[in-house]
This record gives sequence, C-alpha cells and structure tokens, in this order.
Amino acid sequence: MTIVSPRHETAPENKAATPAARDIRTTVTGTPGGGTTDATKATGAGAAARAVARYSWFAARIGMGFIFLWAFVDKLFGFGYATPADKGWVDGGSPTKGFLSGAEGPFSGFYQNIAGTTFANVAFMLGLAAIGTALLLGIGMRLAAGAGALMLIMMYTVVLPPTTNPLIDDHLILAVLLIGLAAAGAGNTFGLGHRWAATPFVTRQPWLK
Repeated sequence: MTIVSPRHETAPENKAATPAARDIRTTVTGTPGGGTTDATKATGAGAAARAVARYSWFAARIGMGFIFLWAFVDKLFGFGYATPADKGWVDGGSPTKGFLSGAEGPFSGFYQNIAGTTFANVAFMLGLAAIGTALLLGIGMRLAAGAGALMLIMMYTVVLPPTTNPLIDDHLILAVLLIGLAAAGAGNTFGLGHRWAATPFVTRQPWLK
C-alpha cells in the first residue's frame, strides 16, 4: 500500500497585494491602500459637533448662572439696574413687592396677597442665590434646573397674557434652557459636576446631581 502525502498548496511568494486583497482594503477603508475614509471624516465631524455642543452648553450654564446671581446681588444692594438705588433689600426695600403687586391675570389675587411678605422675599432671594451659585459651579444641576424652571414659570404667570407675544415669553424659553442644561450634563464641562456627583451623600441621593 502506498501512502500519498497530503498536498500543501503554498501561496505564491508575491509581495504585491493580490487583487482580492486590494478589493478588501478598498471595501473596508473606502480607498485603495487604506487612505482616509468617509467614515473617518464623519467621525471627526461628529467629534467636532460634540465639542461645539459641550462648549455651547457650558456658555449657556455660565450665562444663566450670572443672570440668577446678578439678580440676587442687584436686589440685595440696589445697584440701579432692575432695582433702584437705595431700594435694595439691605436698605429696607422689598425684592418682591413691586413686581408681585402689579400681578395680572388668573393668579393675580394669590401673588398680590404674598407681595412683600417675609416668606416671599426670603424664598425668592435664597432661590436666586442658590440657583445662580449652583449653575456657576456646575453642581446640583438637576435641583437647580428644576427650581429655576419653577421660579421662571411662576414669574411668567404673574402677568398673563404676555405683553409681547400672545403665548410665549422669555421666561418659558429660559425654563426650557435650564432643563436642557441638566439633561446635557453641562455641569461637567469646566465645572465641579463630576466631583459633586462622586461625593458619598450625592451618590446616595442621585436627585442632587
């Protein structure tokens, strides 16, 4: 009996890539030899778009934080912007009486009754300071966004309907922006969001992130 050795077909020793291999590289990379692909360009464009979005949300966070914190400082000291000089809270003025006393619409009775009260003044000023500080630092974004949106919606309902539009005014748009800041994790970009979320207390209470 003769045992025939198995035939082993050896690939030709050709350093040049075969047509099939070139076809594979072309299919995978989009260009012969593995050059820059449309997918690579799309990935780069996507990364750039994400970076623009991150920095835009960061700028919006700082801007909204400054709006709230400046309103607190101006109403506290009366710098002559929204609050006349010598009418600040430290001078005996009321941060809420003027605005709420002029309430109109379906909620006017409620707002006029609390206008200038200690409860309304303290709650309003503490809210402005806490929300502004949280936004600037990037901490407690969920709580700050929720409280800020509620405050803005209440300010929207003080005078209904709006004077410049039959339905929408800037308070509602800013409220939506605050929700977007929290949803986008804006506190993590040049903020203390990651460190805040990693603290043991916040880890046990995720709603404080």
